Amino acid sequence: MNSDFFKNVYEVVKLIPPGKVSSYGAIAKYLGTNKSARVVGWAMNNSHHDPSIPAHRVVNRNGLLTGKHHFPDEKTMEDLLKKEGILVRNNRIENFTNVFWDPIKELDI
Repeated sequence: MNSDFFKNVYEVVKLIPPGKVSSYGAIAKYLGTNKSARVVGWAMNNSHHDPSIPAHRVVNRNGLLTGKHHFPDEKTMEDLLKKEGILVRNNRIENFTNVFWDPIKELDI
C-alpha cells in the first residue's frame, strides 16, 4: 500500500468522535479494501508522530487495545480512552458495541 492509503486512513480516524472507537477492519472496509485491516494497523503504528490523529480510538474487532505497544508508554492508549469516558478492563473496551463507531454507517459514502 502506498502513502495515499495511509493518508486516507488518517482522514477517517480523525473523524472518530471522542468517546467512540473504531476497528482496523471497519476502516479498511470503509476505504474499499476489506482485507486490509493489517495495513490500517501499520498506518496507525506510523501515526504517532502526528498528535492530530487519534490513534488511541482504533482497536481490533474484539475491542482489544492491540496498538498499545506503539504508544510512548503501554498505559497511554488506555489512559487516553478513559479520559474520553471509555471503560477499559484487561486491555479490552467494555460495552464495545455501545461505543463502536462504524464509518460506513456514520459517514455518507
